[in-house]
Amino acid sequence: MACTCFTKHPLPLLNFTRPTKNFPSPALPPSQILTFPTFWPQIPHSVHPIFLISLLPSFTPSSQVSKGDVPPNFTLKDQDGKTVSLSKFKGKPVVVYFYPADETPGCTKEACAFRDSYEKFKKAGAEVVGISGDDPPLTRLPFTLLSDEGNKVRKGGGSSDLFGTLPGRQTYVLDRNGVVQLVYNNQFQPEKHVEETLKLLQSI
Repeated sequence: MACTCFTKHPLPLLNFTRPTKNFPSPALPPSQILTFPTFWPQIPHSVHPIFLISLLPSFTPSSQVSKGDVPPNFTLKDQDGKTVSLSKFKGKPVVVYFYPADETPGCTKEACAFRDSYEKFKKAGAEVVGISGDDPPLTRLPFTLLSDEGNKVRKGGGSSDLFGTLPGRQTYVLDRNGVVQLVYNNQFQPEKHVEETLKLLQSI
């Protein structure tokens, strides 16, 4: 189960038969289409707020990290309160995985999957680094956990959000030169992040 919370109350049925105004014409200037004064009044009143979120304009940071990029260096505190920089791992492959929150079912499952396969990562000469916006838990793991207060590093790298509002689950694999070789996003299958990263590490 992924680290998400859903309301206890069922979602109301959407009333698509109610006459509504048309959405702005694609011929309009982008600045006009994406502004709330022109976008908001076009939304049917019967649409549930959760559905509404998916209709709102989505903006991606211009610094989104993709395959082939060298991500900017960052420095965060680990589970021991020590500062750790991404540049520390240059010279060896490193797996950097962003997870939504500590001590939740999906994130615990993901951390345990990385822990159980840690010897395989070591054999590949790779380091594993987990990052979330929480303070790292006291639970001891054989790899580094970092606290990204305010999710600044996550947002700066353009990591995907869950439903556009919650911190998502995204993993990066950097080679020995610090170049991104894999960007993997799977919100609901935490263990797949381990499988995909190990598969790639065998080829670099």
